[in-house]
Amino acid sequence: MKIEVDPDRCAGSGMCALTDPEVFDQDESDGTVVLLQPSPTGEHEQAAREAAHLCPAGAIRVLE
Repeated sequence: MKIEVDPDRCAGSGMCALTDPEVFDQDESDGTVVLLQPSPTGEHEQAAREAAHLCPAGAIRVLE
């Protein structure tokens, strides 16, 4: 699994960071998504899928 994020598309809702703070964070200056683990494993795979699903701006993409 690989995760891609588009900070330009991000609305800064923070759903990703709330869903899995070990994979996603938010930029302190503007609140946009910061990807901490581009290739999550184990339990983080499902959480990353959920974060992508919950993202209101569609800024997270999961590649299998």
